[in-house]
Amino acid sequence: MVRAQLEQLADYYAISVHGVGLSLAGQDPPDMAHLQALREVLAWIKPVQFSEHLAWSSHGGVFANDLLPFAYSDEALARLARHIDITQQALGEQILIENPSTYLTFQDSVWRETDFLADLAEKTGCGLLLDVNNVYVSAHNQQTDAAAYLAAFAYQYVGEIHLAGFLRELDGLGHEVLIDTHGAPIDEAVWQLYAGVIERAGCLPTLIERDTNIPDWPELHAEAERAAYMMTDFAAAQKASA
Repeated sequence: MVRAQLEQLADYYAISVHGVGLSLAGQDPPDMAHLQALREVLAWIKPVQFSEHLAWSSHGGVFANDLLPFAYSDEALARLARHIDITQQALGEQILIENPSTYLTFQDSVWRETDFLADLAEKTGCGLLLDVNNVYVSAHNQQTDAAAYLAAFAYQYVGEIHLAGFLRELDGLGHEVLIDTHGAPIDEAVWQLYAGVIERAGCLPTLIERDTNIPDWPELHAEAERAAYMMTDFAAAQKASA
């Protein structure tokens, strides 16, 4: 039933497939059986693009069912590049890599995340998926500057943008922590960052993620319309100034 629905949707809409299980940053190379199954899925859906996360989720045959962080080291960069090469060769197409939402910083990291992603794209030919909510969540949690992060991003590699909502919680010390849940409306601060992204990158395919607390259609549609209007306004301003 799901397959039939997707095939019908693909006749009318451009579909983007978003993966969560390749564990590209893991120590183990991508599972070839997984890649073959994924290739078959992509063959019948025929999506405009496929994306995965800058994270790991399995080790030694054990799957953690989570997107786990790692230190941005030279070793990690080389390992990820190998795994992305394997994946792109197996799938026969370019993939996009998404910036993560993070809650801590590794002392062993020697790369800024924006530089790490840019170098990864340059080495492998992969594209990037810019999740603006993840940028805001990470910057808040680690007390860094989201605007500075976005100013340093390699927009020439970006093929898709994501927007989402988050949950506010307090840690054991009473500090506010933002949790990337995809279960709330897009925060106004994220909308403002998105406006800046459009000014730098232009109008790119934008996906609004909702995994939990799914609201009624009018609320979802209003967020989609807001993103569409922002891109339309930018395109009109560009045309007027040309």
